[in-house]
Amino acid sequence: MPVNAGARLDRLPLSSFHRRIMWLIGAGMFFDGFDIYLAGIVLGATVKSGFSTLSQNAQFVSATFVGMMLGSLVTGFLGDRLGRRFTYQSNLAIFGFASIAAAFAPSMQVLILIQCIIGFGLGAENVVGYSTLTEFVPPQSRGKWLGLMTVFVVTGLPAAALLGRLIIPTFGWRAMFMPGGFGALVVWYLRKKLPESPRWLESVGRAEEAEALLSAIESEVALHHAPLPPPMLSPLVKYSRNLSSLLSPAILPRMILGSVSLIVINSLLYGFVTWLPTFFVQQGLSIARSFNYSLVMALGAPIGSAIGAFTADSWGRKPTIIGACLLTILIGSFYPFIQTPAILMVTGFALIVPIYVLVALLFAIYIPELFPTEVRLRASGICNTFGRGAIIFTSFIVVALFRSHGIGGVLAFMIGLLIVEIMVVLTLGVEPKKRRLEEIEAEATVTPFPAEVRNP
Repeated sequence: MPVNAGARLDRLPLSSFHRRIMWLIGAGMFFDGFDIYLAGIVLGATVKSGFSTLSQNAQFVSATFVGMMLGSLVTGFLGDRLGRRFTYQSNLAIFGFASIAAAFAPSMQVLILIQCIIGFGLGAENVVGYSTLTEFVPPQSRGKWLGLMTVFVVTGLPAAALLGRLIIPTFGWRAMFMPGGFGALVVWYLRKKLPESPRWLESVGRAEEAEALLSAIESEVALHHAPLPPPMLSPLVKYSRNLSSLLSPAILPRMILGSVSLIVINSLLYGFVTWLPTFFVQQGLSIARSFNYSLVMALGAPIGSAIGAFTADSWGRKPTIIGACLLTILIGSFYPFIQTPAILMVTGFALIVPIYVLVALLFAIYIPELFPTEVRLRASGICNTFGRGAIIFTSFIVVALFRSHGIGGVLAFMIGLLIVEIMVVLTLGVEPKKRRLEEIEAEATVTPFPAEVRNP
């Protein structure tokens, strides 16, 4: 007898259970974001102190994304085979211990190697974190809750910028690796209470475990929201778990959409945002003033993510993505020509906001919704692999453009990528706003088996 995990989860009112899941996942995602954005803060100091060169900084960024690319790919397959909870816990331990080791790196070459290991854990966190929350939250609020999860992540940007301003001038850049490392290990211990996804349990045939977990969840929610509304049952469709299913006519366009989207947003983040302190230092600003500029601009990250969270369910995914792309293009077109420091900071803040609207929509909300439960993590992992892998090359392109054309050349490259993103979303995009995951999945049938609907 089918468990109907999706229908039973989607009818649950938002409760303390959902908030607990969000905090358990979100705390780890915060340190994930902190470690990702740490690169931009630390690299300005390493090059200023002579520990690294600009070329080595590019290698550092590329090593991060080699690790993230591998982490995304491996986690995608392990998450669909071994479960969301197992893979989520494993990556926290990896980047927690590696972050602490980075503080003691004797040379830039060793630090680059350790950063690759850190990147592996970070790449895993992004894939499994968003996908796991996607499978718990009901469709009416899924966009908002997933978008708010991004606020946890991007709060790591101003947190890293602020700590960099406070710690680096006094204790040096090495001390910056310690908060993320120890924080991740604390969350790893707390997150032992994170439940497995009932949707995944049902998809791999572990019906008894799914039923027991769902009964416990329903009993907890019913304590404050009884009686629970009846589930809206729909035909149950199973999908092929084979890798070849991702190349089917229904899934392949979504794979292309997801891959292009993540290539674009990764390029915006790590080809522009994380390089800002280094750009400022190379243009003659002091370390302290560079951090001040970066901190003010970084405040746009949680604001943009929050805007994305609160518009995704009302405006829809596609209109919000396209609107944020157009606004980024508009502001980015005149940003390089600003010379007045105060106006530069204000305009930079305005530029960061729509970029992080895209972060919320693409990383957290849109991509995990596109794929069936049976292949959600591996499909998301492959898309993330393309996104992370592109930055290995983009870092060197950015350095070359900055040397030859300044920040204007870097932004012209980013604007070209945004135009491609708009075209891909318009031609291949689907609209998941307030729709059940199973309804979206039904449009991407790979290998359907006889449909069956029964009461749980």
